[in-house]
Amino acid sequence: MKKTPYRMCIACRQMFPKNLLYRFVKNSNNIIEFDKTDKKDGRGAYICKNATCTEKLKKSRLLNRSYKMQVDNSVYEALEWSN
Repeated sequence: MKKTPYRMCIACRQMFPKNLLYRFVKNSNNIIEFDKTDKKDGRGAYICKNATCTEKLKKSRLLNRSYKMQVDNSVYEALEWSN
């Protein structure tokens, strides 16, 4: 039986199965984007699909903290379009 990978939500800091989370990725060119496929190369940051967590992500600019760089507003807006 295959073990299910767990990842931590950067907003609520709880662990969830990877398939229940949204993923953002920072690639080798320092470009951050919303990863709909969960297969892009790079460093991932995960957010659960809870509405309060997605609001906290945008309000507190949590991706800026996770990636230690300024993240464009279009990255945050990409999450809105995925819902």
